Amino acid sequence: MGNQPFVKMTAIEKAFAGNQVLKKVDFDVQPGEVHALMGENGAGKSTLIKVLTGIHQRDGGTIEVKGEEKTYSNPKEAEKDGIVVIHQELNIIPHLTVSENMFLGKEKTLGRTGILKKKEMYQETLDHLERLGVTSIHPNETAGDLSVGKQQMIEIARAISTNAEMIIMDEPTAALTDREIESLFKVIESLRKQNVSIVYISHRMEEIFQICDRITVLRDGEYIGTEQVKETDFEAVVKMMVGRELGERFPSRTSTVGDKVFEVKHLARDGWFEDVNFHVNQGEILGVAGLMGAGRTEIMEAIFGAVKKKQGEVLLDGEPLNIKHPRDAIQAGIGFITEDRKSEGLVLHLSIRENVALTNMKAISDNGWISSKREAELIDDLIGRLHVRTTGREQEVKSLSGGNQQKVVIAKWLGIKPRILILDEPTRGVDVGAKKEIYHIMNELTEQGVAIIMVSSELPEVLGVSDRIMVIHEGKVARILPREEATQEKIMQAATGGE
Repeated sequence: MGNQPFVKMTAIEKAFAGNQVLKKVDFDVQPGEVHALMGENGAGKSTLIKVLTGIHQRDGGTIEVKGEEKTYSNPKEAEKDGIVVIHQELNIIPHLTVSENMFLGKEKTLGRTGILKKKEMYQETLDHLERLGVTSIHPNETAGDLSVGKQQMIEIARAISTNAEMIIMDEPTAALTDREIESLFKVIESLRKQNVSIVYISHRMEEIFQICDRITVLRDGEYIGTEQVKETDFEAVVKMMVGRELGERFPSRTSTVGDKVFEVKHLARDGWFEDVNFHVNQGEILGVAGLMGAGRTEIMEAIFGAVKKKQGEVLLDGEPLNIKHPRDAIQAGIGFITEDRKSEGLVLHLSIRENVALTNMKAISDNGWISSKREAELIDDLIGRLHVRTTGREQEVKSLSGGNQQKVVIAKWLGIKPRILILDEPTRGVDVGAKKEIYHIMNELTEQGVAIIMVSSELPEVLGVSDRIMVIHEGKVARILPREEATQEKIMQAATGGE
């Protein structure tokens, strides 16, 4: 690696409305290195990147790019110097082709005629994809028809078409399948060989240790340190991130598993899943694993009445339930925390109080009249129980960190005192400290006799918190394993259709 960093940020400061978000932060990236930027939600990672690329102006400190001091007033200027950000929400125009997306805003035309040089754009798109070793994408395909993983490849190809020398990837694997993650890692490897630097922002420790050279950790807006990946380990990085030892990553299960309370028989929905059978016991956590697209979420939505099932029955305490609509499920005592908290779990511009009240009208009202006193008591109790970091119940949900937003989603359902709680990817995009708190909440609920069904794509999580694990493969239950027998290998084998 060269002596001169490609980017060097020194003593960066940034405050919003008097709230100091970055306090003298240092960060540097060498040419051709993969550098992880880590920290809990709200640690200042995104703000640091926005300061670098000119979305926010810094209050103090210096930024050098290739040895020259720089201040960008917008991301376009940063791009001219070879710095490109690929955001979590991809900027793909779905109805355009792959090559039209590649040249968006930079279309090649014949003189001033406005006629597109489609052949040239096609060929250059092909070249850029080949440079990344991507052969599975055709330049004439409609971008919206492609998987998230492939759309991401288009963004990376678009970045190198601008001669990017540093690509910043924000949670790049959050919505990818295992196979797509493998392809992404190969692409990162090929970029590294071409001396392109990668800044990799992710909560997934396993990935960081697999592909990164160095790790820089921020905590509460402060620079904690930079370590060589080879010279550190999981525990040390977690300690840097949270400022305390987390102890075991997953709290030990303390609830006593009781009798069968919930059962699903012969559940089917055309094109999605068929003949799904399983049960959950009182005080048990049933983990649900499987590859993306295997039908895990769809099965849960059918149980909850959010989508129509073709056949099958759902029983509580041995009695069949007639669930035609989520309302029926909620009345029966079934709660469902969806995978996408922003669009389905929360109304972002409303306060914590208003969000929690939505599912808890029964508990806080008499004959249709809301009792402010009961509402305040319920919501303050839930904020306290779940350790939501907030200025109070009137704070807007959109201004909370990811982990705290997730706790508000959980609070919405705890108010109904559920007997069965379905959690779909409960810790996605949530930092290590908040994850552990969510596992504790799950433990407490099971101690009170709640039966939990947890869908998760993170195998360590499934193995760490479940009493039994059900593996879904292509819409069918491939295996149900007791915790003692389950291993990552067995789960992956069942999830990929192996014996």
